[in-house]
Amino acid sequence: MAGARKLELAGARKLELSEALALGPAWRHTCYALLYAPDPGTLFGRIPLRYAILMQMRFDGRLGFPGGFVDNLDRTLEDGLNRGLLEQLGEAVADFRVERADYRSSHAGSKPNVVAHFYAKRLTLEQLLAVEIGATNARAHGLEVLGLVRVPLYTLRDGIGGLPIFLENSFIGAARQQLLEALEELGLLEFDAVSALKNPAHKQRQPSVNSHNVR
Repeated sequence: MAGARKLELAGARKLELSEALALGPAWRHTCYALLYAPDPGTLFGRIPLRYAILMQMRFDGRLGFPGGFVDNLDRTLEDGLNRGLLEQLGEAVADFRVERADYRSSHAGSKPNVVAHFYAKRLTLEQLLAVEIGATNARAHGLEVLGLVRVPLYTLRDGIGGLPIFLENSFIGAARQQLLEALEELGLLEFDAVSALKNPAHKQRQPSVNSHNVR
């Protein structure tokens, strides 16, 4: 499930899962997963972290979610996804399994005959921490995956630092859209907060990084 083959979803169209699965043998399938866990911690003792959400820095310098292509030997989409998570994140993922119940959406992308499926899996914080610690020992670490990052769910006092500036990064395909939809649909952020972030900001100034610039 090589990262080099990951799908870019610019201009993708959304499909129902049943429609995507009925596309026929000429189509290839990719699967990606957002892993998250409730986090009771605070930043600077003042800002609730709320949830820890994992993304990864890819070999191409873009942010995305772990996963990749489903192979012919995989019996199901979820078999292929869980195999890919093991390759990219290491042995800690053996403590859980992403199932069909964790499925969120499907997109047919700009590449011919490729459809991508997106999942979101809720973990315990202990499970997520184990993934973070063990990821450096995964087969893909330092190659297809350059490291894991957490998504900041807060906004600093200047209105830029935190999640708004995080969303100004370069994301692979539909990863930015999938992240925002998951935040809204899973109730990880309030609807109004997500709606304000759906359109990328332009010409933002650099945020302050001192501990007083917080809400």
